[in-house]
Amino acid sequence: MSDLSFDHANPFHRFMRSFAATAVGGAILRPTAHHLDRLITKVTGGRSSFAALATGVPAVILTTTGAKSGEPRTVALYGIPHPDGVALIASNFGGAKHPAWYHNLRAHPEATVSIGRDTWGATARLASPRERDEIWSKGLKMYPGWSKYEVRAGDRHIEAFILRRT
Repeated sequence: MSDLSFDHANPFHRFMRSFAATAVGGAILRPTAHHLDRLITKVTGGRSSFAALATGVPAVILTTTGAKSGEPRTVALYGIPHPDGVALIASNFGGAKHPAWYHNLRAHPEATVSIGRDTWGATARLASPRERDEIWSKGLKMYPGWSKYEVRAGDRHIEAFILRRT
């Protein structure tokens, strides 16, 4: 996950990262991407996702416990390398509400993280404002679309989590 800058991506991956950041891309991908991620994750035995194949960014397969249901919930997200493990940005394609996994981690901070063939237990915590700004800055180098999501999110402050290996 070290050299994931937008500038180093191939033309297809740059296009997909740019498309996902548009209002049309968000409208198409927000309700469908998780279904495609689930399919690709199943087909690849958890080693990849739709997001990873489409954008060239390795996906973090995050399994949380549902805040209301108590059931396991799995989602593919972009991860930002962090000394404690991995950081995640709760953008929800710039939606007005936090993504479900945000609420799941707030209610139940224990999670499972898979990146490629590496799977580990994690404890999540909200990043401090300074940490969030560092994570945000690193994330924008990989996926500039987060800046558009921030505008679309309006009054919602997009938070970041740090998932520490346990």
